[in-house]
Parts: sequence; C-alpha cells; structure tokens
Amino acid sequence: MAVKELNTKEQHYADTREEAEKVVEEAKEDIYLTSFKISEKHNKYGTYFLVDLAFSYDTPREIMESGPSKKEEPEEQHEGVEYSIGTDGTVSVNHDEDEDFDGSQIGNDDEEDEQ
Repeated sequence: MAVKELNTKEQHYADTREEAEKVVEEAKEDIYLTSFKISEKHNKYGTYFLVDLAFSYDTPREIMESGPSKKEEPEEQHEGVEYSIGTDGTVSVNHDEDEDFDGSQIGNDDEEDEQ
C-alpha cells in the first residue's frame, strides 16, 4: 500500500511585509492551500515576518473511495520441502521433483549420545 501525505505545513521567512505577501500570493496559486498566516516578529536585530502555510491534499474519504493505483500481483509462494523424522531422531528430505541433492540424510546419523 502506498503512503500518501495528507497535510503539510510550511514556514517561510521574510524581511518585509511585501515579501511575506508575495509568498502568500504564490502559495494561493496552489489549489491545496487551506490556510495561511503572516506573523510580525521582533528581536534585537529588527522586525521580520513569518509566513505559515498549511496544505491539505487528499482527504481520507477520497483515498478510501479511489481504486488502487496499480494492480498488486501476489508473490510466488513456496510450497516448502517435505521431510520425515525417523524414530532415532534422524531427518531425511523427501525428493519428489528436485533431484539436485545427493540424497544424504540430514541430522545426527553418525553421532550417538554417549552417557
């Protein structure tokens, strides 16, 4: 499933009120702009402006009602390997289709527990 970004917030810096309004005018061209705010700030270096922009893209309802963007193909599933366990604890692999193996048993064939 693709991840879609629904909301974005941006903050821009401007030295003058005219620059801040220019940033807002450029942002108004975007159809997804939902709100903007120009804040006048002061510090020891002077006055500056912060422009806050909020964008909302697709709402959750639009996402849920829209179809998938691409067909997701199921991955090829592996059936596994058949094996059997002997009474003495040895494990042997059953070779029906794959004859690539040497046919030897897997497990503790040559080892015996010495107690």
